[in-house]
Amino acid sequence: MRVLVLGATGFIGNGVAQAFVRNGHFVYGQTRSSSKAAQLAAQEMTPVVADPTKPETWTQLLQDDVDLVIDCSASMADLKSLAESIVSAVKEAGKKRPSGYPPLNIIYTSGTWNHGNNRTKIVTELSPTTSPMELVAWRSAVEKTVLGAPEVNGIVIRPGLLYGYSASLLATLFEQAEATKQVSWYGKPGGRLGAIHIDDLADLYLRVGEASPTLKGIVFDVVNPASESTDDVLRAIARVTGADPNIVYKEITNPFEACMASSQICPPSLGRALLGWFPKKRSLVDGMDQYYAAWKASRS
Repeated sequence: MRVLVLGATGFIGNGVAQAFVRNGHFVYGQTRSSSKAAQLAAQEMTPVVADPTKPETWTQLLQDDVDLVIDCSASMADLKSLAESIVSAVKEAGKKRPSGYPPLNIIYTSGTWNHGNNRTKIVTELSPTTSPMELVAWRSAVEKTVLGAPEVNGIVIRPGLLYGYSASLLATLFEQAEATKQVSWYGKPGGRLGAIHIDDLADLYLRVGEASPTLKGIVFDVVNPASESTDDVLRAIARVTGADPNIVYKEITNPFEACMASSQICPPSLGRALLGWFPKKRSLVDGMDQYYAAWKASRS
């Protein structure tokens, strides 16, 4: 396949792009930075230096050079506008495909925060997202646009909390624990985390991408089969960093903190049922020593 990964130097995007390269696909890797283009070239991708908010800088590839677009471009700045712009541009490019070309495939990256906050209720990919977290409530509309667009084969992937290598969101907790010898979290004890290692996530993207012509309109939740106790994860962080084992819970003051404090129990089902996908990496608690060591090494 010919694949365009938007956000190919990001934590999700780079792992996804490398998974496609390793499996023999031709990958265009989009980056905003000319200085990062060399990194992508060294990873056997074709760099595309472009601004995802300006479709005219990258959509020319979608006419006849690309089979699959993977949107991993999300940042915490103006997420809604960026997502809507990208989806609109891909849909428009899908209309302009030359006669005889198969439909353009697109994978939109959403997240399990769409399921809202519930410490006891089990939800699935087929559950309606009627109570998403406030910060990402706009995602449901974007998901529906992607899944229902007649111009493209639209698919949605919803990762949970990411870990591995440079640690993603766990990096902040490691930094805090080292600096203050205290681990703190938002909300109250008793939460549940749906987490996934970046390698297992990339494997799911690969499987979905390769089968994308047959998966139009499907949503994949991507977490480990069993959720983890937030308290256990935080105690494991305290143990490996040498911090105080007594965890401090802080009052929630903004929508982002509410997301971080939320619980989702959403064991994945469609990835395994349709594509034979199953996570292989150790859980956060079981592998915390190794994940902490990897994070420390990534900083040097």
